[in-house]
Amino acid sequence: MVVKPYQWLAWLSTACLLSAAMLAAFNIYPYYVYAFIVSNSLWTLVGVLWKEQSLVVMNTGLTVIYLAGLIL
Repeated sequence: MVVKPYQWLAWLSTACLLSAAMLAAFNIYPYYVYAFIVSNSLWTLVGVLWKEQSLVVMNTGLTVIYLAGLIL
């Protein structure tokens, strides 16, 4: 089994993302938005550390969308 560096950060990001989805499922606004911002930001960091451009682009885009939703 190949273990990537910062695997613990990816698991933390996943746990945060699942928590955000649970908060959204129960419509706990605005906390689910904050949780999505944190989890997508963490996944962006993981993408940078792993040099995975698809992770960086997708999660940066999602973070920007959630931030715009809060601001606008």
